Amino acid sequence: MAARATGGAPVSSSPDEQSGTRNRVARSILDHGPSTAAELAKRLELTQAAVRRHLDALVAEGVVEPRDKRVYGSRGRGRPAKVFALTDCGRDAFDQAYDQLAADALRWIARTAGGGEVGDAAVAAFARARAEAQAEKYRTALESVPPEERVRVLAAALSADGYAATARSAPAPAPGHPAAPAPPEQSPGGEQLCQHHCPVAHTAEQFPQLCEAETEVFSRLLGTHVQRLATIAHGDGVCTTFVPRAQLHPPDARDRPASSAPSAPAEPPTETSNATTVNEAGRNPA
Repeated sequence: MAARATGGAPVSSSPDEQSGTRNRVARSILDHGPSTAAELAKRLELTQAAVRRHLDALVAEGVVEPRDKRVYGSRGRGRPAKVFALTDCGRDAFDQAYDQLAADALRWIARTAGGGEVGDAAVAAFARARAEAQAEKYRTALESVPPEERVRVLAAALSADGYAATARSAPAPAPGHPAAPAPPEQSPGGEQLCQHHCPVAHTAEQFPQLCEAETEVFSRLLGTHVQRLATIAHGDGVCTTFVPRAQLHPPDARDRPASSAPSAPAEPPTETSNATTVNEAGRNPA
């Protein structure tokens, strides 16, 4: 049985009950707009003291914020009453239609572009532009640290944007894994970039171009080929990206002039053989 405070008001000792009542307070503000403690108490059939305790907790959590009550006409004597309104964070805690809105917008892009492969390409172009714009926030931080620290710095930047990312050392994927590196010369170790939350997971289930564009941006930011091993959008628990510790070719191999290559045979290369050489120099290891 719940204990009773002086005056006969019940005091719950159950954290779940306290949380449930707190959610009712926040929901009442959502349904009825900014409210005073007295209005909430009457609406929820609670004491004003109990409501104020829950409001203090919600303010501390950033779910609601106090504001001066707007008064129309002449104001009476004394301080104006405080009303409590939901913050953006508090509003986001309730059901939103953002996922549906995003999916509808991408479907519109695909349909307007003509549908089929052309529509898919239009969605992919949008996904790349979005990922590149997001990456601009990370680029400066990554360029200021040595290559071996970039994965951990990227994880911290992603976490600041709500992805709950971590980085840790890891072996390369097993040979049987579809994302396993093909070249045997590649270092067997690397780092795993793990994103434990994905704000667009539900939309990415329908539009994998979002995941593909993000992977491409990771590769450019880190200056190395990366391998996507798992995604939340495909039903995995975590989005996991493997970043090899070493590459078969240096990162700038594709830009190296032909004169820096080993001595060529006496016979001058034909136009066809030269194109093959350029393609091989620019190929990322699988």
